[in-house]
Amino acid sequence: MTTTAATDADDSGAHPRFAEALRALGLDELLGRARRFPEATRTAAEAAAAVGCELSQICKSLIFAADGVPVLVLMDGASRVDVERVRKELGAAEVSRADAGVVRETTGYAIGGVPPFGHRTRTRVLADRSLLTHDVVWAAAGTPHTVFPIEPKALVTHAGADLVDVREQTA
Repeated sequence: MTTTAATDADDSGAHPRFAEALRALGLDELLGRARRFPEATRTAAEAAAAVGCELSQICKSLIFAADGVPVLVLMDGASRVDVERVRKELGAAEVSRADAGVVRETTGYAIGGVPPFGHRTRTRVLADRSLLTHDVVWAAAGTPHTVFPIEPKALVTHAGADLVDVREQTA
């Protein structure tokens, strides 16, 4: 049986562009493991509660502007990004959170639904090492209602990410 991208995306709840990115990477099976929720899971806490996993098993996809250039940071849901560490990692003069317009323009997705790859434009990607402490993490599948599971090393590889330490340190 042949299916179209739209049919697969409708079944999984994943955004069609993200579903197509999974297919292009040979990760079609992840569409079948995606979970769609009736309520939005825009925050890591909402996603963890919906999935029934630890907060740190949620992978946040956050867009920052480094000297005006968008960069994606993948961070575990229980942690915050240390902007100064990102700045040093990138050798940038200034790093700040990107606004909703820049996020949508760069990725093609709205805040709360940004997946770790399958974006409209190619951006530099940093993945915090904290993601590697789990066997599986859950990330947005292009909508605020849908998440998918992935092994952290595969996530880093498919996102084309540099593995870094940019997590805010707690006392």
